[in-house]
Amino acid sequence: MKFDKIAIVADDHPPAVNALETLQRTYPRVAPEDADVIVALGGDGFMLTIAHRFMRQKKPIYGMNLGTVGFLMNEYRPNGLSDRLARAESITLRPLQMIATTTDGTEHSALAINEVSLLRAGRYAAKIRISIDGILRLDELICDGVLIATPAGSTAYNLSAYGPILPLGAGMLALTPISAFRPRRWRGALLPQNAVVSFDVIDAKIRPVNAVADFTEVRDVARVVVRESDEVEPVFLFDPEHNLEERILKEQFIP
Repeated sequence: MKFDKIAIVADDHPPAVNALETLQRTYPRVAPEDADVIVALGGDGFMLTIAHRFMRQKKPIYGMNLGTVGFLMNEYRPNGLSDRLARAESITLRPLQMIATTTDGTEHSALAINEVSLLRAGRYAAKIRISIDGILRLDELICDGVLIATPAGSTAYNLSAYGPILPLGAGMLALTPISAFRPRRWRGALLPQNAVVSFDVIDAKIRPVNAVADFTEVRDVARVVVRESDEVEPVFLFDPEHNLEERILKEQFIP
């Protein structure tokens, strides 16, 4: 791939800002809206922010890690950026769409590249009813929360909640409880990627629950429906030696 117009954006912490200044001595300033590719300098959180901001414009995004984990990022090197972009391999992701209805009947929509999570917002454990494709599968999950993760997000919050790691291209989603009390031994489920998952909050006003799609939070939800979005497909670029599929596979063998 050859990109003539490169936009470089950076997080606001000093390492990323300094790297931006270094790269802009070589690459002219191009607005992201006018660019062929966007280079994001920061960590995974900043990468997700940029992906959400520009995914509807179908602009490929190449991240360089100047944050902590950098799972979605390539190694930061100030030299040879044009050559690296030309060699980069693209991965297209399918985000989740969350439709959350609050206790007052207001409906909110948001997209998630990593996961949609429901989290208790008070001192009482949440009680959540789960249906898959209109079929009731779990009448009452008593828990701190529950999440549904994409393969790309399966190594994030999902992994922290002891959910399974999903290879890219597996065609599956991970449904994972967070600190489940009842059923105590329920560890979640693997679902086909086209599944429509409905969460109904039981006693929502007494046991308040918030829903989060990546970093978009909706408070006091009564019902949340999650399905794979067919509207947008963000494109990420990776160096061949730091392929995202390989990283996800390697995560399963880290002791």
